[in-house]
Amino acid sequence: MTDDAQARIAEMVAKSDVLLFMKGSPLFPQCGFSSRAVAILNHLGAEFDSVDVLQDQGVRQGIKAFSDWPTIPQLYVKGEFIGGSDIMMEMYESGELAQLFEEQGVVSAG
Repeated sequence: MTDDAQARIAEMVAKSDVLLFMKGSPLFPQCGFSSRAVAILNHLGAEFDSVDVLQDQGVRQGIKAFSDWPTIPQLYVKGEFIGGSDIMMEMYESGELAQLFEEQGVVSAG
């Protein structure tokens, strides 16, 4: 994995309040886990950016090293790695994710 990919990933994470690295796009997710992650974010009313890892092999491999997390999707909020779709689901069900978004000011109240 190249330093270039790491630098690009770091830049993407830094410039987006809520960023989802996923397979496919929010309109056309290419796997069930990515689809579930998008559904959670949409349900919470979060404005988010996404990166299709299928379009960039460097990012696809690099993101796993960047976060030290083996799977995709991966969610970042204000530069902090939150987790994959299982963690997102658990946090969503417990209300933690909505609370985090509210605390970080990344979701419109109501």
